[in-house]
Amino acid sequence: METSEPQPFPSEIPFLHDMGVEFLGMANGEAAVALNLLPRHMNSWHVTHGGVTMTLLDVVMSMAGRSLDPDARGGVTVEMKTSFMQPAGKPGARIIAKGKAVHRSTTMCFCDGELWDGDKLVAKAMGTFKYLKRLDVAKKMEHPEHDRP
Repeated sequence: METSEPQPFPSEIPFLHDMGVEFLGMANGEAAVALNLLPRHMNSWHVTHGGVTMTLLDVVMSMAGRSLDPDARGGVTVEMKTSFMQPAGKPGARIIAKGKAVHRSTTMCFCDGELWDGDKLVAKAMGTFKYLKRLDVAKKMEHPEHDRP
């Protein structure tokens, strides 16, 4: 998927808004997001915090999977593995996360993600996501006792 100019997220996610994440697009099992790094995104070594890296990878993989099913409005991460290969940048850099759906079943999707700082691949991830209809998610949030054994 070619990365494009920032556009509105398909759904409002306050945490991503607060971070400054930009939605670049999602279609046909692929997605991309970007972040212009600021001092608040850094760890004590003055490079991008690992939590920022994992957030971008989590979001972009989930969106890649969601792009295959327009009815899947809500999703949860079941499992995610991230490999950090090198620091993901300093303030002033722009990092881009790219996600791709590898396999989709009725309710699950298996995805890959990559985080890039310019031409440097800084992290890779694999994730499994469970997709739910928006109403299903709302019901579970209102009645969590239904999830107990």
